[in-house]
Amino acid sequence: MTKTAIITGGSKGLGRALAGELVGAGWRVVIDGRDGAQVRKAAAETGAVPVAGDVTDPGHRRQLIEAARRTGRLDVLVNNASTLGRTPLPVLGAYGLHDLRGVLETNVVAPLALVQLALPLLSATAGAVVNVTSDAAVEAYEGWGGYGLSKAALEQLSNVLAVEETGTRVWWFDPGDMRTDMHQEAFVGQDISDRPEPSTVAPLLRRLIEERPPSGRVRASDLTESQPR
Repeated sequence: MTKTAIITGGSKGLGRALAGELVGAGWRVVIDGRDGAQVRKAAAETGAVPVAGDVTDPGHRRQLIEAARRTGRLDVLVNNASTLGRTPLPVLGAYGLHDLRGVLETNVVAPLALVQLALPLLSATAGAVVNVTSDAAVEAYEGWGGYGLSKAALEQLSNVLAVEETGTRVWWFDPGDMRTDMHQEAFVGQDISDRPEPSTVAPLLRRLIEERPPSGRVRASDLTESQPR
């Protein structure tokens, strides 16, 4: 039976590139995003199933799971949707707590909520969870405190989930810097054209999903180094 993936934040950037990779490999892919027109455009161009909405909305999360359920199975949940929070990025000493709660809701609470809904389907297929993280989770960058602490929480969430759900693979995947809209928001007015395109990272993530190594933290650069020559 054809495998099915859910990719949040699949209307642009890495999520969209991965959707195209998986559809091209014969997968059924459900994508979402807050901009309905952009989600539909990405779906038309990649062959994915569009479900527009915000991952912080419980009703939308249920819609994503139901879209997968209608295909008959779910093999991979990719928690890719993310937010930087307020930009320009504020230092922690001036970080609005309301803003921080919003970052945590999108980057930590919503992924866990989706995992909770998806686990029964993933358990049936010995499936996998991919939580997209960042080097900001493990390195100290000025101004990246809010985003970084949310990704650190996501990594520990993943770490514990991997111990608790031994029948499901759990990877926290660090793609490295990429030329995305979100990265541009972090570097207002700066040229980020030297960063790799998401289309160069998506094949590595597809490889991770298809090869199914043990659960753990995986950097895109690790996969690049281990490619056969």
